[in-house]
Amino acid sequence: MSQRWNHNIHYHSRILQSVPPGATRALDIGCGEGMLTRSLRDAVPDVTGIDLDTPSLELARGYDDDISYVHGDFLAYPLELSSYDVVASVATLHHVDARTGLLRMRSLVRPGGVLAVVGLARPNLPRDLPREAAGVAANLAHRATKSHWEHPSPIVWPPPTTYPEVQALTTELLPGATYRRHLLFRYSILWTRPDC
Repeated sequence: MSQRWNHNIHYHSRILQSVPPGATRALDIGCGEGMLTRSLRDAVPDVTGIDLDTPSLELARGYDDDISYVHGDFLAYPLELSSYDVVASVATLHHVDARTGLLRMRSLVRPGGVLAVVGLARPNLPRDLPREAAGVAANLAHRATKSHWEHPSPIVWPPPTTYPEVQALTTELLPGATYRRHLLFRYSILWTRPDC
């Protein structure tokens, strides 16, 4: 398991490092076969993964652990509002309307809790060509030393939103959030819900 690598896994550490001290409940949105979900369980005692892809969830449920895996659409499934210390999502937001998705994710975070998102967006070409070329070079370097793993979950390509659009939504909907664009074709959003 630890030998797996791809662009999403590369940024799992961003999410895991954001888990607040004393966190008791976590939700992994778009959990797929549960790789991040299981890592979250190492830090948080009560973890739920939710996904729409049945084959991926069957793989997740094949592990002998105490994680709750839910088959459903996180936008509509009756998850308890304002109840999670950590709401995590990797490569899921581009599968839904970004505004709707971020609002729903935000609504699930309890005061003092963290929303941690790693996502994909569309570059603005040709302006982003130098950044994209650097990403290709970094990707080749990683693949030369790591075993690339292709996840079994459905793929949406190209992402419907651009990096600037995601950044603008983050600023609008998640005041005080940290938005960062990463070299390996991903961005991250880290937001702590205010206590009041």
